[in-house]
Amino acid sequence: MERVFSSNISNTPYALSLFLLCLLLLFSSFSSLASAKTHNHDFIVQETKVKWLCETHNSITVNGQFPGPTLEVNNGDTLVIHVTNKARYNVTIHWHGVRQMTTAWADGPEFITQCPIRPGGSYTYRFTISGQEGTLWWHAHSSWLRATVYGAIIIHPQEGYSYPFPKPHSESLITLGEWWDANPIDVIREATRTGAAPNVSDAYTINGQPGDLYKCSSQDTVKVPIDSGETSLIRVINAALNQQLFLTIANHKLTVVGADASYVKPFTTRVLMLGPGQTTDVLVKADQPTGRYYIAARAYASAQGAPFDNTTTTAILEYKTATSKPIMPSLPAYNDTATATAFTTSFKSLRKALVPTELDHNLFITMGLGINQCPPKTRARNCQAPNGTRFTASMNNVSFVLPSNFSILQAHHQGIPGVFTTDFPANPPVTFDYTGNVSRSLWQPIRGTKVYKLKYGSRVQIVLQGTNIFTAENHPIHLHGYDFYILAEGFGNFNPKTDTTKFNLEDPPLRNTVSLPVKGWAVIRFVADNPGTWIMHCHLDVHIGWGLATVFVVEDGPGQLQKLEQPPADLPVC
Repeated sequence: MERVFSSNISNTPYALSLFLLCLLLLFSSFSSLASAKTHNHDFIVQETKVKWLCETHNSITVNGQFPGPTLEVNNGDTLVIHVTNKARYNVTIHWHGVRQMTTAWADGPEFITQCPIRPGGSYTYRFTISGQEGTLWWHAHSSWLRATVYGAIIIHPQEGYSYPFPKPHSESLITLGEWWDANPIDVIREATRTGAAPNVSDAYTINGQPGDLYKCSSQDTVKVPIDSGETSLIRVINAALNQQLFLTIANHKLTVVGADASYVKPFTTRVLMLGPGQTTDVLVKADQPTGRYYIAARAYASAQGAPFDNTTTTAILEYKTATSKPIMPSLPAYNDTATATAFTTSFKSLRKALVPTELDHNLFITMGLGINQCPPKTRARNCQAPNGTRFTASMNNVSFVLPSNFSILQAHHQGIPGVFTTDFPANPPVTFDYTGNVSRSLWQPIRGTKVYKLKYGSRVQIVLQGTNIFTAENHPIHLHGYDFYILAEGFGNFNPKTDTTKFNLEDPPLRNTVSLPVKGWAVIRFVADNPGTWIMHCHLDVHIGWGLATVFVVEDGPGQLQKLEQPPADLPVC
């Protein structure tokens, strides 16, 4: 190799330039590696007394904080997080949106990539942030613990690099949550027993605080400081358990610059709509008279007739020296699908996207609710969904069942039979009018732990099709281990002859969670370049519990950096 370079250098000026360029790139690569840091954290999962809405509860938290610790890193850094479970429930932690390249053992969903951390147990998550900048978050991925076990992940550019927009004067974090004036685990256990929908929440929160419009709350309302004339970067996370949320700031425009740790072409809006799991980064300029302005969030509730929490959480955008009464913004109507759609269809990647144009897999997956008929002699108290039934949910008529003796990743890696089957259908078993009046004969799915296998490097398209079984609604669909391009979305039944003309193949947004429109469809594409077992599920936690999920098993690639790492020594056992 050295002789080749030496010969080329002596013979041509072009080769000398090429050699110098190679040296520069090599130096740049080493510099990036040298600047990358390893961050070590201890997470203690424990009960903590929390008083909200005039009542005190023993809530499950991390390190006694609600929300939990914010993890602040640079692109390229590594995180080592030692989790100790001192609570009375099983727990896992998921690092939502982190690609986890070859480190699926650290992804965190219970019984998908690991067995839960039992009370008294511990597990260390190790992973590297690679090629992602912006805002992600972490949360429990076991039962309903994520109601209180969550926190932000802030990813700055690599050292020496900057944002693709003017550096803001300040940065703030707004994490939206959902609060029950009860133990959330008791709430979901009661719903599981009865087969009915769980009780809706009692409040929404911003950074853990309900805000001025709730009882016993105004003394702790969150303040977001800003100076006149300055621009602030505000990172918004929807960590609510079961509710899409609108958010707005009185009298201020929001310029969207990022979402799900990917930059987007900036666009200006008055209202954000985030499904659970989604993040949005916005620039806010303090261009209004000195004052105090409410930041307000409330439900986008698309399921007709379904109960929901109709309260409003607030924080205050507070100009320096301002003492006036906060100004309240107007928010969209709860069922304002037009505003939600105008927002979700405004996203475009900042630069030309590397969208796969040839496909190895073209899946069509129906997604929606369902009804299980109760067997004869079942007690009525266990069949409290409409007409003496039990709620369920499915993808392509399969209601996903979590295994219990091994995780799917263990079974895949070790070749353990009987844990899952590889017959998840690539298309619905029956073609029907998905968003019309669906025959009752199609309301009850089958149950199973069915996965879909992908070879490494496969180019995958998925048409996500909502259904009108029992009721239609907007579903935030999250895929672990991947970002994907959202090519298009629309209403009604997807038509491959006409709707493919709507595909954006130039600059579609790169996301990890897509809002599947109510009575509608969305199309995503990705390349299966990350080996492991990756769950795709609705991020409304009530729906994942009902079975609105499936798993992609991605095989190892030929190269050493394309293979799943070996399991850690401290991986929990079931």
